[in-house]
Amino acid sequence: MEKAMVRMLWNLGCESYKFVSPNCRGVPDRLFITEEGKVFFAELKTIKGRLSSLQENQIKKLKALKQEVYVIYGMEGVRKFVEDFQNNRLSGTEYR
Repeated sequence: MEKAMVRMLWNLGCESYKFVSPNCRGVPDRLFITEEGKVFFAELKTIKGRLSSLQENQIKKLKALKQEVYVIYGMEGVRKFVEDFQNNRLSGTEYR
């Protein structure tokens, strides 16, 4: 699922980095940078996955810093997100 999302967004001109922060647990899985210089974070979950309290807190901190953070559930969520991204119509912060 994560590889598929990275590949789909790469085909649309995005660079992706696996976001690992050893001293700061709960950060989103991926950092994406578009050709236009836009940056956003994505946390990928299985269809039944849940955010941990650490993840919820990190997402709140990033949003307070005016960063875009998306939580994407399952392959269907990935497809919907990529479609909305491609069509410049991202809405909300969760995709299922």
